[in-house]
Amino acid sequence: MIFEKMDEIRRICVDLPAPDDAALRAAEARNGQLTKPPGALGRLEELALWYAAWQGDPAPSLTRPQIVIFAGNHGVTAQGVSAFPPDVTAQMVANFEAGGAAINQLAETFGAELCVHALSLDQPVADISMGPAMSEAELLDAFSAGWQAVDLKSDLLIVGEMGIGNTTPAAAIAQALFGGASEDWTGRGTGVDDAGLTAKAQVVARAVEINNGSTLDGLDVLLCLGGREIAAMAGAILHARIAKIPMILDGFICCAAAACLRAMNAGALDHAVAGHLSAEGSHGKLLEILGKDPILDLDMRLGEGSGAGVALGVLKAAIACHSGMATFAEAGVSDG
Repeated sequence: MIFEKMDEIRRICVDLPAPDDAALRAAEARNGQLTKPPGALGRLEELALWYAAWQGDPAPSLTRPQIVIFAGNHGVTAQGVSAFPPDVTAQMVANFEAGGAAINQLAETFGAELCVHALSLDQPVADISMGPAMSEAELLDAFSAGWQAVDLKSDLLIVGEMGIGNTTPAAAIAQALFGGASEDWTGRGTGVDDAGLTAKAQVVARAVEINNGSTLDGLDVLLCLGGREIAAMAGAILHARIAKIPMILDGFICCAAAACLRAMNAGALDHAVAGHLSAEGSHGKLLEILGKDPILDLDMRLGEGSGAGVALGVLKAAIACHSGMATFAEAGVSDG
C-alpha cells in the first residue's frame, strides 16, 4: 500500500486485529501437558504462548523470520549531536549489503532473511531543532516504504535502523509523547562526552518546544520529530499488526517509532515483544511505559536490529520446546 493521506493511517489504527483466542487456549492446554513441571521453562513458556496466539497455531513453528533495516539521515546532526559524521550512515549500509555487520551474522545464525532499505540518504530530513523534520508527503513516502517492506510470508518480523544522529529524534519523540525533561530522555547515542550530552539535551528541548502543539497525535509527532527510517519502522510495525505477524522490538529508536503507533491505539503493539534492554539510558523508561518486559539485558547499544536479533534465538528456543516436546502421555511419563 502507498499512503496518500495521513488520515488513511489513522483509520487503520482505529480497528486492529486481535490474536487467536482459540489457538491460545489450545496452546495453554498443550503447555500444561508437556514433560516438565508447571512453569519450569519460565518466560520461555510465556513467549511460546504469545507467539502461538498471533500465529493462530497451538503448536507453531518459526521458520521464516524477516529482519528489515531502514537507513536515513538527519539534518539535526549539524547541531553536533553525534560523535560520528552523517557519511557513516551510507558506509554502514554498504557494510550491511556486503554482509559485514553484526546483524548479518545474527540473521545468518538464526535463519532470518535480511533486507536493507536506504531512504534518500543524500537528502537528510530537516533539522528538528528548527521545525518539522518532514513534510506530509515525505512522511507518507517513508511510512509506505516501511509498509511495503514487510514480507507477508514471514512468520516473525524484526525492524532495525541505521541513521547517524537518530537517538536525538527518538528522545524528542519520547519527550513529546510522554512528557518530562529532555534530560530524562537524552542519552549518549554513539558516545558523546558529558559536554556533548548536555548540548544534545538542549537540542532535544528546542526541538520539542518549536514543534509543540496541543493537537498533535502520534503520527504528527512522527512527522515533526522523526526521520525517514523511524517513519518506515512505524509503517512496517503497523503492517505486521494488520497481517498478524508477531514482532520483536529492538532498542530505543525502534521503540520510539513504535510509541507513535501506541499513542494512536493503546493496543497497537500487542503483537510485539521487547527483544532487549539497551544501554541507551532512557530505553528502560520507554519500555516501562510501553508495558514491555525485555527478553535480554546484555548492555547492547548497537542498533541495526541487533538486540532483537539475539532475542530471536531465545524465541526460537521457546517455540522449539513448546512445539517439539512430548506430552506426558506421549512419553509414557507419569505426571504425578
